[in-house]
Order: sequence, then C-alpha cells, then structure tokens
Amino acid sequence: MFVDRVRVKLTAGGGGNGCRSFRREKYVPFGGPDGGDGGNGGDVVLRADRQLTSLLDARYRSHIVGTRGVHGKGKDMHGKCSEPTIVRVPCGTVVKDFETGEEVADLTEDGQEFIGARGGKGGRGNARFVSANNRLPNFAEKGEPGEEVEYTLELKLIADVGIVGMPNAGKSTLTAKISEATPKIGAYPFTTLTPNLAVVPLPGFRSLTIADIPGIIEGAAEGKGLGHQFLRHIERTRVLLFLIDLGDEDPAGTRDILLNELRQYSDAFDEKPHVFALNKADLPENRERFEEFKKRFEHVYCISGATGEGVIDLIEQLWQLVDKVRKAEEGKVIIEPDKVYTFEPPYNIFKERGEYHIEGKRVLRAVRMTDFENEEAVRHLQDTFRHMGIFEALRRLGAVPGDTIVIGGVEMEYTPE
Repeated sequence: MFVDRVRVKLTAGGGGNGCRSFRREKYVPFGGPDGGDGGNGGDVVLRADRQLTSLLDARYRSHIVGTRGVHGKGKDMHGKCSEPTIVRVPCGTVVKDFETGEEVADLTEDGQEFIGARGGKGGRGNARFVSANNRLPNFAEKGEPGEEVEYTLELKLIADVGIVGMPNAGKSTLTAKISEATPKIGAYPFTTLTPNLAVVPLPGFRSLTIADIPGIIEGAAEGKGLGHQFLRHIERTRVLLFLIDLGDEDPAGTRDILLNELRQYSDAFDEKPHVFALNKADLPENRERFEEFKKRFEHVYCISGATGEGVIDLIEQLWQLVDKVRKAEEGKVIIEPDKVYTFEPPYNIFKERGEYHIEGKRVLRAVRMTDFENEEAVRHLQDTFRHMGIFEALRRLGAVPGDTIVIGGVEMEYTPE
C-alpha cells in the first residue's frame, strides 16, 4: 500500500525524578543529603531512510512515545539518560506543523535527521539544593514531561524523471518496458492509482530513477480526478517527460492541458527541463499522424511503449538532461540565511477573566518539576519566582492577595512577600 500523507503525534520521554535521600551509614554522623538526579528523557527523532518508499509504517504507528529517563537514587546515583526513539521515514518527507501547516523540516538525504519532540529534563536530587541557608533540603524535583507535538508528514517522491500524461497514455506500459518494475496495466482509465518508482539501467553503469505519476486530467489542480493527489511528487523530479497518446483527438491540445495544470499547481514546473513523447506508434493509423503533429512540438519523440520503438533514443535524451541538471546542482553554492536573533522575555503576564496567566518556558518548567505535595518544594518555587521578579511584576499589574495565578494549567493563590 502506498501512503504519502499521514498525521502523527510525537511524545518525547519525560525526565526521571530526582531522589530525596540522606546518607545513613555507620560511623558517618550527619551524612547529609545524597539524592541523585534523574536522567533526561529520550527525544523522538525522524530519520530519512532511502530504503523506504512509503509512509505506511507511520500510518499504523500514528502515536510515537519516547522512553523516560531513569529516576535518581540515593548515594548520589544519577539516573541514566534515555536513548532517542528513531522513526524512519522515506527520503523526500516534508514535516509540517499540524496546527499551522508551517514547514519545519524537509528530509531529502539518506540519514538526515530532525528532532520532532525533545525529551524532558531530569529532576535534580536534594543533594543539588544544599546551600549555606539550607543544609538539609528535604525535597527533590520531578522530571520534566517530554514535549508533545503533532505533525503532518507529506512524501514527495525523489526521482530523476517524472512521467506525466493523461489516463491511458501508456505511462505504466513504458515504465514496465524500460525497467524491472511491474506496474498494473489495464485498458481502462486510472489503472495506476498510486505513483510507481522504477530504476532504468543504461550502458556504462548509468541509471535513472523514473516516477510514473497517475493520470492527470483537466482540472486536476483544482482537485478533479486522481492526479491532483500526486502532483506534489512531480515537484521533486529533475526532468519531466510528457507522454501523449498519438490516438488523441488533438495531441497538441492535450499537451497544453497538461502544461496548464502543472503551472496552476506550482510555478516551479516552468523552470524544469522537459521532453515530449508521442506514444503508441505501433498502431499504423497513429504513425501517420506523427508527421502531422510533430511540427507543433519541440523536443518530441515518436515511440511505442509496447514494442520499445524509439525508446532508447528517448532514454538517452533524458539522461543527458538529467546529467546536466545534476552538474548544475553540484555547482550551486548554498548560502545559509543569516540568523535573526530576537529578544524573548523570560515570561509574559496577562489578565483574563479576573485571573493572572503567566507564560514562559522557564516558568512553566519550574512549575512542572515541582512536587506540590512537599511544602519545602513549594517554598523553593516561590523563591525562584521571587528571583525572577514575578511577584514584583504582579504587584505592578494590580494583583492583590487572594488573586488566582495560572501557570501551565496549575492554579495558585497569589500571596505577596
């Protein structure tokens, strides 16, 4: 089954809890706290794998959960950090934020990775909180929950040549003739329901990868037929091969329809090299029409996908164009965009429905890692907020004792210093 679009949910592993422990050994009085830190949670990583050609695995594993970090223990034993969870996807996978649709990664090279969800930080043990003012801290941090994100994964096949044509133009027949691929072939429209990738061997240890795209009809860019589902796969190809049936009523008109649909979908197709091939020349009535229509085409070949007539010359021409594009790509200098550094405040406070809401990564992390059942841990959280200036900011905004403060879904009562 070919799957080229899925929705996945990634939940990274949470950090391990810190340990609250005190050294208790014979002949060691006043041993003090010795609780170790928890290990960091494992990331969830998307890795491109050229051996995959479909997002089928992601479809049946739509929620991937990372492994949690190991909890800390006494005697200053720190928990082990978890290994990342690797999710293999085909080369050509585009990762988009599910909510906004913004593209966040484009995995085109084998082995290329993208950290989809970052693991939570491990909690600190009570040995970390020893200070001159607190010689015996009786609390430890909880592990930070792992990041939870939803993405849309879209596959855009990577191929040297993309075969574009109307239904029943003979795309699958040509693909089967020039490669070892065995696409479904039938004498009815839309026989090919999914794109097919094939490797075409050439003399001199050369090869081409060809993508057979399902038939495109007029209005495909607007959602008609099947071709609109797979137009994005043609974006990755280096060269386009327009395959047109010589038996069509107006082959030149068919060419214009195909070009128009691609232009409506994306302007990028205008820059791609292309070749036209008029197929089914093995039929006598079609062969006679070639002389009539070839004057209305440029770079046109008369072929027969069934018998192989004219196919060798066509493949050689495609190779020449692909080789030229490859060399141009190698010569391109990729200029990385300058990084724009912007100031991000440590927290943001706003009032809504009588409640004060506080947002910010550091503030949210501190709340999530606090054990609210431990009074000393809560006091430590208050000290953290005091050093961050949150209490002073609330006072300036008009907060009074008893007001509700909301941070990450946790409600607290405002008690000024």
